[in-house]
Amino acid sequence: MSAVSNPVLIDLDQPRPGYHHFISCWLHRVGMATLVVDPGPASTVDQLVEELRCHGVDRLDWILLTHIHLDHGGGTGQLCRAFPEARVVCYEPAAKHLIQPDRLWEGSLQVLGDKALLFGKPMSVSAERFAAPTELIELGIETIPTPGHAPHHQCYIHGDLLFAGEAAGMTCPGTASFYMRPATPPRFFLDVATASIDRLLARAVDLKRAAYAHYGLYEDVPELLAAARAQMISWVEVIDGLTAPGRRSWSVDLQQRTVARLLEIDPLFAPFKDLNDDLRSRELDFFRNTLEGMLGWLDYRDRC
Repeated sequence: MSAVSNPVLIDLDQPRPGYHHFISCWLHRVGMATLVVDPGPASTVDQLVEELRCHGVDRLDWILLTHIHLDHGGGTGQLCRAFPEARVVCYEPAAKHLIQPDRLWEGSLQVLGDKALLFGKPMSVSAERFAAPTELIELGIETIPTPGHAPHHQCYIHGDLLFAGEAAGMTCPGTASFYMRPATPPRFFLDVATASIDRLLARAVDLKRAAYAHYGLYEDVPELLAAARAQMISWVEVIDGLTAPGRRSWSVDLQQRTVARLLEIDPLFAPFKDLNDDLRSRELDFFRNTLEGMLGWLDYRDRC
């Protein structure tokens, strides 16, 4: 197996308050091969290419996607044009949405609204650019299905390094103490999400570092994964207690009560109160997605 080098975080700032140190791309080298994990949105591909050139990347061999959401995979088509030799790996059934991205774009506009416009419209990726995850085995890279954050989510392990995507929540740099929250947009299924983290926990004894899409490189991987799993379950329990069957829908009042309760009981979420106004506004925006995903799960559970 190839030696594991330190991955390089490339920041993909967006031109909006609160979107600094939020979206990242990881540059990684395996022997003679150069790869990136999650090239980010279409709007920042020019910035990404410039950064890659600054790091001496003249040839890009692989583009690995943890999932195809616009802020992770939306720039894949443009990056393929900049590096015509690069092969793309994603959850194989999701490739069709990158080959013909109109449906992905339309769905993103419905769910994300103006954030989709911020991230930019994806360009199509030629079908022949895609490779099966098994082709990464010769590089010592293992692909782990983790369909919790999204049905098409997968993680990558190289030696002691985990590229976690959003399988185990997201973090926010710049807080005095460690901040983490779940990332559970609709459609969310708690059992699927916890099983995905369990799949990573089964490998955690061999993992020393976790590279998050949002945001940073962390050690103590077993503890990190276990904390993300426990937090996700705890949040669902809080929302369950604040709502009732048949009345599980998002409202401003419910979100405010949920935030207040979580600030009381969740030390990983507690640094939220210390975020500056721009970061807090961004987090509340995405908090709604998380809340709606969990409400949808509870409604599904009630009906089953």
